[in-house]
Amino acid sequence: MEKIRIYYDPKGNSLNVWFDDPKKEAICEETGEEVILMKDKKGKVIGFEKLNFHLPIKKPLKSLPIEVALV
Repeated sequence: MEKIRIYYDPKGNSLNVWFDDPKKEAICEETGEEVILMKDKKGKVIGFEKLNFHLPIKKPLKSLPIEVALV
């Protein structure tokens, strides 16, 4: 894994997290809990999208504060 990509869309209320290159996406699978899993051709999960995601922040964000720990 080279890096994790996180995208937040405040207008669409969605959060996308990618563990691998988004260009490898071949399959999308809905979980039924407002989460969509993105998978590669082999069926490995390479990312997910959380629908109806709201940050409890009233002022617009210029960046999303995150903490990433690789073990």
